[in-house]
Amino acid sequence: MKKFYGPGAMMLVAAFLALCFGACAVKTTPAAKPKTGLRAGLRSSPYGPKNGIPAPDYWLRSARSMASRFNGAVPALVWIVGTMESTAGPGHDFTGRIKLSFPSPGGEFPDIVFSDQDANEAFFEQFDRNGYRVWLQVEPGNADMETLIKLVMDRYARHPCVIGFGVDVEWHRWSRQNDEGTGVSDDQARSWSERVRSYHPGYQLFLKHWLESKMPPSYRQGLAFISDSQEFTSLAEMLADFTAWGSAFAASPVGFQFGYPPDGSWWRKLADPPTAIGDAILARIPNTTDLYWVDFTMQEIWPDAAAPEGK
Repeated sequence: MKKFYGPGAMMLVAAFLALCFGACAVKTTPAAKPKTGLRAGLRSSPYGPKNGIPAPDYWLRSARSMASRFNGAVPALVWIVGTMESTAGPGHDFTGRIKLSFPSPGGEFPDIVFSDQDANEAFFEQFDRNGYRVWLQVEPGNADMETLIKLVMDRYARHPCVIGFGVDVEWHRWSRQNDEGTGVSDDQARSWSERVRSYHPGYQLFLKHWLESKMPPSYRQGLAFISDSQEFTSLAEMLADFTAWGSAFAASPVGFQFGYPPDGSWWRKLADPPTAIGDAILARIPNTTDLYWVDFTMQEIWPDAAAPEGK
């Protein structure tokens, strides 16, 4: 299916949301995988939540609530630590650089800019204490991927909550002429996967897109594949698309992001949207390992003040 939040729409969303809200290299063993092999929770981005990034307690309660809907699932998050940099003011556009949400370790890094303060450490400490799982994801732009992996993993791999690294391929070598991103070759997938697993053999690399053609043709070692397809007219249409994704990578773990606003015309009519969608996916796609509700609408399901502990 189509992506509603493609580059043009994403700029408008980011501009709108901007009006609404204004250190480590030690390796440790990652958290144990749940017996069911299933993780469920939320996606987090700097631009998704409507009123700024909620406090750690919100993510703890809401991700736990999402996971509680699926027997044996462990609370987890796709945590975006680097986004495509955009220009400010009139003519808002992407620069092709990635902005990482932590300070520079020193040195020159082409097409990479840094934040003055770390935006993630306080959250990861809470996720460590509570046994949550975290994917560290980037929107790479034109930056060198192995450099990004090193920067991110050097800083955060010490956290027990970390289970791997993720790449949103929509933003890989993105340009106005290539607004669905550049697909990943087998050689690239191998190199990135090996770099991630050099921090710990249990780590995985996920590649995310909505088109199977953007994924590496045959390399699969250490990889998971996440679909963020959207703009469906019904749950049945979503399931058909997601089932095709699961079948395309049948020998690998797959995951899905859902809860996007364009699909709200039908999911808002469900009594319990996360449960209904997640259960339907699990019934149809046996290699599913990850289910994530997106932050654009998470506060509709889990209000800021009182995200429930259970369903």
